[in-house]
Amino acid sequence: MESVLTAVLTLGALAFAAGLLLSVAAKVFYVPVDPRVGQIGDLLPGANCGGCGFAGCLDLAGAIVSGQTPPNACRCASEEANRRIAALIGAVLEEREREVACIFCKGDAAHARLRFRYLGIADCRAAELVAGGDKACAYGCLGLGTCVNACIFGALRMGEDGLPVVNPDRCTACGACVRICPRRIPRLVPVSQKAIAFCSSHDPGKVVKEVCTVGCIACGLCKKVCPENAIEIVSLLAVVDPAKCTGCGKCFEKCPTGIIRPASGEAPARRQAAA
Repeated sequence: MESVLTAVLTLGALAFAAGLLLSVAAKVFYVPVDPRVGQIGDLLPGANCGGCGFAGCLDLAGAIVSGQTPPNACRCASEEANRRIAALIGAVLEEREREVACIFCKGDAAHARLRFRYLGIADCRAAELVAGGDKACAYGCLGLGTCVNACIFGALRMGEDGLPVVNPDRCTACGACVRICPRRIPRLVPVSQKAIAFCSSHDPGKVVKEVCTVGCIACGLCKKVCPENAIEIVSLLAVVDPAKCTGCGKCFEKCPTGIIRPASGEAPARRQAAA
């Protein structure tokens, strides 16, 4: 009985000493936290999506207070929240155009050829590891919805054609879909952009024609017809400069594959009629 009592007293003394030591350490090594960090954290959405480049919203709040990043670094925060954050740190809020995700591929099952039937895990990253994916186009969307699953805001869904569809009203431009796609099919574009070449292929036109009927063949007709010089052929792919494009639609009419379209992604009326 005496040995049991001794053991209990010893353990109690050790626990008291450890608690006292931790209490002293907490005061000695205490690092004061700027109260604005918590206030800014409350204004942020708390999604911890990583779109800002930080591990979470509180980390971002600390970076904003310390001046490492601007007060509107969170792409998911509302304009009102950004204004209040800027007021808390006494900063001037710089205007930044809103961006949304766009799917840079129109090669669905009706227009893009498959090399084989993929029966593995329903994940684009896994499919990419199997002989480079089932799509004959090495740059095309694999259509397994990995980007859809990554979107915590419900801004993406799989369309009936097997390609992702973006809801611009729900998209916060967090970039999760961009980061997770093995082929960089989703990309962020400014909401003011009027025309987009919805293709990601950098293959020569002859190769593109063999694998997809709606791919960019780098013919340059869009570039020649553009009155604003807003289109360049970069690495065998048409690229539209949103700062120069006026949305006149001449490139829509001239593009032989119909891949240059309004930013909404809808095919021009004449091509819909032809289909």
